[in-house]
Amino acid sequence: MSDVPARDSETTGGLTRRQMLKVGGATFAGYAVAVDKVLAQAIKTDTTGIQAGDFEVKIGDYMMPVYEARPASGGPTPIVVCISEVWGVHEWVRDVTRRFAKAGYYAVAPELFKREGGTAQIPNVQDIMKIVLAVPRKQLIGDVAATVDWAKKRPGARADRAGITGWCWGGSTVFQVAATSPDMKAAVAWYGSPARPFPDEPVPVTGFDVAKDIKIPLLSLSGEADTSPSPADARKMGDLVKQHNPNVEVVVYPGATHGFFADYRPSFNATAAADAWKRCTDWFAKSLKA
Repeated sequence: MSDVPARDSETTGGLTRRQMLKVGGATFAGYAVAVDKVLAQAIKTDTTGIQAGDFEVKIGDYMMPVYEARPASGGPTPIVVCISEVWGVHEWVRDVTRRFAKAGYYAVAPELFKREGGTAQIPNVQDIMKIVLAVPRKQLIGDVAATVDWAKKRPGARADRAGITGWCWGGSTVFQVAATSPDMKAAVAWYGSPARPFPDEPVPVTGFDVAKDIKIPLLSLSGEADTSPSPADARKMGDLVKQHNPNVEVVVYPGATHGFFADYRPSFNATAAADAWKRCTDWFAKSLKA
């Protein structure tokens, strides 16, 4: 794991690492409750009618952990890749992965921070961001691609239909993958900031930078009271994508803040979450189940 240098003169692709850490910290301010502090309102999704478990994807000499959930019978069903927030594949991410399986999808959540030591048990945003900033954009995109390649060969998965969704940092990651992956047929970004810089060379890359390359159906879900993304940034991203791709929808929920879908957090907004989940599954059904 790379530490954040003390000197501002040290840079990561044009931005100092201190500047990138500041951006990252702002992104997750107010949303840094430790993942083990689950509220009583948290939804519990059982495994009735589905199969779920932990597996590993071989990427060179590295074995990346993933969590899989799929219908117990029928199929093949479309693939949905679930990208976590900065805390990795903790129980809430697993629960939502099971929800997708119950909705008729082969769902898989890759643990994208494991190489750098993992983040699931770290409550401090500053320490988490050191790990997050150590993940190169190229590595991130490659690990998601490896996840899809592995999923295509899994029982019950439909190899020609894949989509991607993610929350917070994962929502920002959705933009990067949607712009580069030849496998993805649809994308849903939950309160992902398009302004978030991903470490790359020669300079970091944001969602705004890749908007022109997103040619698949894109649904953006965020809150009016959020600051990362702000409503202005969410709409700007939608407008940029629409310049090259008309199949874009941006939904900004009045009164909802960052993490409104996270039922294990105080930020949970039941009304916005229910509507957003329906929009998400309808979006995937239209593009992946047709």
